Amino acid sequence: MADATSITEETLKVAIMERLKATHVEVTDMSGGCGQSFTTLIVSSLFANQTSLKRHRAVNAALKDEIAAIHAWSAKCQTPEEWEKNKASAATEGPPLDGTVGGKVDGVNA
Repeated sequence: MADATSITEETLKVAIMERLKATHVEVTDMSGGCGQSFTTLIVSSLFANQTSLKRHRAVNAALKDEIAAIHAWSAKCQTPEEWEKNKASAATEGPPLDGTVGGKVDGVNA
């Protein structure tokens, strides 16, 4: 099992790229650097023709140990075609940062 202290934005990104054959990954530590809350944008052709539920199940299975070691996790899963379409129409790029202040959880002083 993954140790929570060894989970970082970079280790999650590498794991996602390798295990889900992702072409683009964005990982944001929402916990102010303590590694307990992450939000991600994962772009992979493996998500083609899958429902949102199946995509999230695939991500959760691929990152089972890492997810078990952290407090909060969210993932936005897109195919390369969906990502390109959304990227072209979105004013801001990256994973959703709803409920944050400047990309960090309010009240965290890390």
